[in-house]
Amino acid sequence: MRGMFAALAVAAVATAACSSDDTLPKEAAPVPGTTSPTSEATVLPNSTDPEELPWGPTVEEYEEAESIVSEMSLEQRAGQVIVANYSGTEPPVDLIAELGLGGIIVMADNIESPEQLRRTADAVQSADDRSHPLIMSIDQEGGGVARVREPATEFPSYMSLGAARDPELAAEVAQASGEELRAMGFTMVFAPDADVTTGPDDPTIGSRSASSDPTLVSDIVAASVRGYRDAGIVPVAKHFPGHGSVPADSHEELPVQRASLDDLRGRDFVPFRGAVDAGIPAIMMAHIDLRTVDADTPASLSGDVADVLRSELEFEGLIVTDALDMAAVADEHEPGEAAVRALEAGADIVLMPADVREAHAAIVEAVDSGRLPEERLEEAATRGVATMLHQQNTGDDPELDVLGSHGDLSYRVSLSALTVVSGECEGPYVGDSIEVVGGREQDRARLAAAAEAAGLDVGSGDVVRLLGAGDEPAPGDVVVTMDTPYVLGESEASTARLALYGRTPAAFRALVDVLRGEETAHGRLPVDVDGADQLGCPSSPGR
Repeated sequence: MRGMFAALAVAAVATAACSSDDTLPKEAAPVPGTTSPTSEATVLPNSTDPEELPWGPTVEEYEEAESIVSEMSLEQRAGQVIVANYSGTEPPVDLIAELGLGGIIVMADNIESPEQLRRTADAVQSADDRSHPLIMSIDQEGGGVARVREPATEFPSYMSLGAARDPELAAEVAQASGEELRAMGFTMVFAPDADVTTGPDDPTIGSRSASSDPTLVSDIVAASVRGYRDAGIVPVAKHFPGHGSVPADSHEELPVQRASLDDLRGRDFVPFRGAVDAGIPAIMMAHIDLRTVDADTPASLSGDVADVLRSELEFEGLIVTDALDMAAVADEHEPGEAAVRALEAGADIVLMPADVREAHAAIVEAVDSGRLPEERLEEAATRGVATMLHQQNTGDDPELDVLGSHGDLSYRVSLSALTVVSGECEGPYVGDSIEVVGGREQDRARLAAAAEAAGLDVGSGDVVRLLGAGDEPAPGDVVVTMDTPYVLGESEASTARLALYGRTPAAFRALVDVLRGEETAHGRLPVDVDGADQLGCPSSPGR
């Protein structure tokens, strides 16, 4: 697998020839979905060409997917492009078999244990007699967006990796997380987050973004893509055209992006270009009104925005919508209409329609009526099947005993990220006892446990103030932010202000080691913080 992906950048060039000839022989058939209906088609390499497609599958895998989809009925093709959510801890195997669904997404309320998830995956994959694997997907970015927690390794927010400024560390984290997810049966992860946050005016992404620096985000995202690929799981970069620079949450309303295309090219698009160059197999399309391209239309339902991704960023892989049950789409479009419009726009996977049966029936009707070209549905289904055939060929899943085995790596991330915003660059910052205030109950308990394990008394002494996203500025001897660091700028600390970017057990262990002076913090602020005394402390020689 590693050798295959190392050739992707070369393959991207090799497969870039364009044609609009619909009569091409099969070995030169256009890659489905690489363009919008108004743009030219990209040609597959000749079937004898040993190079792989730039987004992952080999030519042989792609042609096998074409063969599989050619044997599907219309109803089966309509199901293949749907990835559904469900209620409870029992997977919807009857619905999968009835509609031929392409897969499922697992949410927090579907999870009891790693063993139960493994059983869920086995049941999903054996729901019917299909010869190709289904999508078993999950949101698992780290930080606040992680559906599976203990006993799996908990990793801090993605902003930690921006503060650490270490792409190789990002690759290690992605590979470790991907391996643990595969052990539980997952085949696709909705990560990494390729958004560039613009600061406190970003109400949605925050610490899910690595940084406000597009180049830094791009470097971290590209490394994450490589790590996930090495783990054998399908990563999905999100949320194109960029959710970190809009002042609204698409879960609640349709955000409007008013920036010019030139501004977006220099900021929001940069990490997605990095992801494409790194061989990302799938990109999630956000529900954002990209005003300069297709006003009043969510990007997820816009062929013009898809054309920007296909033509300008030269992405040839799988386009996945953001969840179609979110208010930005669901408030204006019925489930069936949203699914059809997404496919018309160039999406290959419609994620979480608000009503799966209605979406399926609408897709079938749209093809029968001639509204949705049969070829568009066929290319979407083919791209999805090819992606999963490729994933299947990456090797056997790890055993469940890999879960929780990367605690030292999680600690290393948080230690590398920890940023001294004010105060001396070397501790100790506290004496033999501390009083923990602020944060959530779990935060205080985790910090107290780490402190006591290190030999500190907890209950009185130097005040360590914990602050989360949305908290008001507050004082302490040491003030620590566990999410975005913006509130540090207005918080008063007699000794130090520290940015931690996480609230995992390993993050609190790293914090305690820095508070005691056993370790030094060398992270750098990945975003601008008004009122910060410094960006961080200098790295030690050779670091």
